[in-house]
Amino acid sequence: MSVQQEAVVDGEALEVWIDQDLCTGDGICAQYAPEVFELDIDGLAYVKGAGDELLQAPGATTPVPLPLLTDVVDSAKECPGECIHVRRVSDRTEVYGPDAE
Repeated sequence: MSVQQEAVVDGEALEVWIDQDLCTGDGICAQYAPEVFELDIDGLAYVKGAGDELLQAPGATTPVPLPLLTDVVDSAKECPGECIHVRRVSDRTEVYGPDAE
């Protein structure tokens, strides 16, 4: 990932992950934030790590880059599969996505 600074909410770093069991493969996330999300050959979306590596392990997370916070949040809001989860790193509390309080 080329963006250096990570997003923080209330002083907390954020990370994002995708539940592939719920992914519908629409690719909205990759349209909003291609630096963070990518569709693989299986038709499902995954997060990308350092060097644009596709993280295919279940529950794999990647930091949310500060300049892309709005795009990542919009991806979570617009995802038809409701499979994008943005959470605080410190306590793993979801702040955007289907399980956010």
